[in-house]
Amino acid sequence: MSYRKLGRNTGARKAMFRSLLTALFQYGRIETTEARAKELRKFAEKVVTLAKRGDLSARRQAINAVSDVEVVHKVFEELPAKYGERTGGYTRILKLAPRRGDAAPMVLIELV
Repeated sequence: MSYRKLGRNTGARKAMFRSLLTALFQYGRIETTEARAKELRKFAEKVVTLAKRGDLSARRQAINAVSDVEVVHKVFEELPAKYGERTGGYTRILKLAPRRGDAAPMVLIELV
């Protein structure tokens, strides 16, 4: 499987995606760079699919991916009812203006 390294070593990259994933499920939408959002989408789709499955093994896998247990509890309570009939495409990426400091392309990633 190919993925973006985003200029980080493995540990820093995993920690960054855990925190981004936690924030996405906690607030419903976050603003980040386009490259990060495109990679984050893969992780978010997997966690929502785990929430739809809903068993203990899926919950433990989600806790491993998301750093806050309360957020995982919220995901497993709310999202299966919201996305019950949907088979994929749980996130939406909307382009924003470039970042002021370095003109990096910024996007808003949100749960549909």
